[in-house]
Amino acid sequence: MVQRASDRWISIALSLLLHGALLAALVYGWWMFREQRRAAPTPPIAATVVDARTLKGLEQPAPKPAAAPQPEDMGPPPPTPEERTAREQAEQAQHQAQEQKAAEERAAEEKAAAEKAAEKAAADKAAAEKAAAARAAAEKAAAKAAAERARQEEQDRREREADLQRSLAAEEHADVARNGAALATWQSMIQAKITHAWLRPPTAKAGINCILNVTQVPGGEVTQVSIGACNGDQAVRDSIEAAVYRASPLPPPPDPALFQRSLEITFKPD
Repeated sequence: MVQRASDRWISIALSLLLHGALLAALVYGWWMFREQRRAAPTPPIAATVVDARTLKGLEQPAPKPAAAPQPEDMGPPPPTPEERTAREQAEQAQHQAQEQKAAEERAAEEKAAAEKAAEKAAADKAAAEKAAAARAAAEKAAAKAAAERARQEEQDRREREADLQRSLAAEEHADVARNGAALATWQSMIQAKITHAWLRPPTAKAGINCILNVTQVPGGEVTQVSIGACNGDQAVRDSIEAAVYRASPLPPPPDPALFQRSLEITFKPD
């Protein structure tokens, strides 16, 4: 049971009143004792007359009277039951106040520890949420990057397929053109230009028939000439090779798809 502050002050006041009354009683008793000693009559003294000469040499100092006990030498009186009760109540109240103070300090420490733990838990929760958000953002970015890569790969695949289709179509068109009249016309144009540039040597006979291997670059410029099977002598062969270089650049094909770097041309000037 916790004693209220008003009860403690009442106990202290009663204790002070009791001590004051006891002290007043002691002072009053001592004062009355001293007054009675002063007022008491001196008892008659029986004496015998003796000659002073008889007593000469027998004089002795009279003994000093013993000092009467003084009230101060008796020490403090023992406490009364009321005083002991008041003192015990004061000590109990002080002990209860100390226990209450200690309990309040413990409660304050526990409250501070709980608040600190709550703050740490909140900080840990915020850090966990932040880490989870960062992971989610990273996963989202990775998924987006993967989707972008997949889209780019699909686009590249489609472009490659389209390029392949165009290449196949161009090759097919070139094959058709090579096997058609356009190829024959282009070869006739090359043969005519070489024949026009040929300077017939004196040793050339009628019925010249030679196979020419000609290498050209885009634009028709001749880079190399070699003579294959040929029924002419060396002078004829040299003159034909010189004619090919003079005919450079060769006529372009009517269809760019017909262009070939390596040409095999039959040279028949007659």
